Amino acid sequence: MQDEQEYDAYEDEAQERAPRRPAAKRILLVTAGGVFAALLAVGGYGAYNIVNAVSNGNSSPGAAGHQGSTGAAQTPQEPATAEQAEKVSAEFLAAWSRGDVAAAAGLTDSPETARAALATFHEQVAARTLTLTGTGPAPAAPAGRPAAPAATTSPSAPTAPAVGFRAKAEFDGATGAWEYDSALSVVRAQDGRAVVHWTPTVIHPRLGPGRTIAVKALPDPVSKPTDRNGKPLDGFPSLSAVLPLIAPADGTTAVTGRAVVVSGGAGKEPEQLFVLTPPSAPQVKLTLDADLQQVAEEAVKQQSAGGKPASLVAVQPSTGHILAMAYSPSGFNRAVAGGQPPGSTMKVITSAALLQAGVTPDTVVPCKETTYSPRAWHNDDSGDFPSYTLTDDFTHSCNTGFIDKGLEKLPPGTLTKVARDQFGLGLEWHIGIPSRDATIPVPGTKDEAAAEYIGQGQIQVNSLLMASVAATVQNGTFRQPVLREDAKRVTAPGTLPADVARDLRAMMARTATQGTARAPMSGLSGQIGAKTGTVEAGSQATNSWFIAYRGDLAVAAEVEGGGHGNSAAGVAAAQVLKAGGKG
Repeated sequence: MQDEQEYDAYEDEAQERAPRRPAAKRILLVTAGGVFAALLAVGGYGAYNIVNAVSNGNSSPGAAGHQGSTGAAQTPQEPATAEQAEKVSAEFLAAWSRGDVAAAAGLTDSPETARAALATFHEQVAARTLTLTGTGPAPAAPAGRPAAPAATTSPSAPTAPAVGFRAKAEFDGATGAWEYDSALSVVRAQDGRAVVHWTPTVIHPRLGPGRTIAVKALPDPVSKPTDRNGKPLDGFPSLSAVLPLIAPADGTTAVTGRAVVVSGGAGKEPEQLFVLTPPSAPQVKLTLDADLQQVAEEAVKQQSAGGKPASLVAVQPSTGHILAMAYSPSGFNRAVAGGQPPGSTMKVITSAALLQAGVTPDTVVPCKETTYSPRAWHNDDSGDFPSYTLTDDFTHSCNTGFIDKGLEKLPPGTLTKVARDQFGLGLEWHIGIPSRDATIPVPGTKDEAAAEYIGQGQIQVNSLLMASVAATVQNGTFRQPVLREDAKRVTAPGTLPADVARDLRAMMARTATQGTARAPMSGLSGQIGAKTGTVEAGSQATNSWFIAYRGDLAVAAEVEGGGHGNSAAGVAAAQVLKAGGKG
């Protein structure tokens, strides 16, 4: 109890020098730094001095320039020396490091304010360990310019010694330690002690008045699908409505991150100081190729100028991966959800049916100028070509030859069955986003059958479906197109006979080099094949269709009101084949 005895002696001396006061109350204060006794003489000189000793001469925050009990103004004191600054800052940092908030606060010129701030920091940041290490002298600040209201020095006081330090906080579950540099200044309290001048920036340089630091949860991340190479897909007009439909794979969830954040203060935005655990969203890589998507977007934009609706889809035959998907106008994805007759591009499936019905590529199938079913049917070009073979009819897109031979060789429903069993059209596809399946009904009359053989009538398809037709011919096997790898695919009930696939490739190759697709396919090398389509859309309007492949890339395009297939749709498809196809 030696401390109490010394303190009692101090009290007796004070009472002899001061007017008689009411009886004092003795209170034992316990801090993390030890135990000491403080006598609070209510309204007494002794109590004033004890409080001053703890609070740097301020009985409350804001007591700057406080006068002593005699009413005399305090005389400006000499600044703390560098040695004193080093000593008190080391004691302060040590107490703060070990979590002894009371002891650390008692070494400042505003103990109550400092204790509250440090306690809040420890509670809100909740670091597992906090290491504070002095780094030596720092640029000095004017001693009379405190950042907090508790000024203890005269405005005319010289500069206060400043000490820099490094803070290192470690957190459970964090990916690393939070480290930052800060500084504190040392001033003299009214009782002459060297103390740390308290300001919120002692805790962190970004912690100004009215601001707080705390560990907070970061907003849940938004999963943004990428292309097959991890490239972003934002910014593509045709994908703006598609990407929000992509959900993470089953069983995957977003991980909420945590970060040290400083917030508050008038006009101040929250600042993220350190990420403990980064947020993570389940990533989905789509099968799209961002580079090819850019080409497809531009091709469709060019052909849809003037308000013509258009679409294009590119598929990789070896995998069924959808590599590009573009359409215009925005809002409705006609590329995968639209439905319309495909015109003469349907002759690929009609030819497959005829080849399996005993017709060969060299079988003579006359191309009449007009034929009847009993409805009258014509070709785009006038004239009779009695010596045309099936290959000639295909190459020059003769309607009458396919109608005549189809009505002769194919029982009702054959086209529907071949399309379904060997090309997958009419099955329920799940590509990763909503899409429309093909509609190829069994015809009820010869007129309806004739229309279907040349891709008109009640048939409803889109660019996705017809790109798959071209891909099936190129590869010889139907692989349902998908936009994401985890999509549940369907398989066709049957397979396209190898000899039929071979003959179809030969016919499409000749069309690309010598037939109706020659102009748009000009200059493309390697394994190529194509088929044009022109659909009568009423009055004098015609819709342009084109399907083709080059190496391991198959494309289908359509332009409503675009004219013949070798013009608008053909030009768009060829642009994509040139950019992405290989010989």
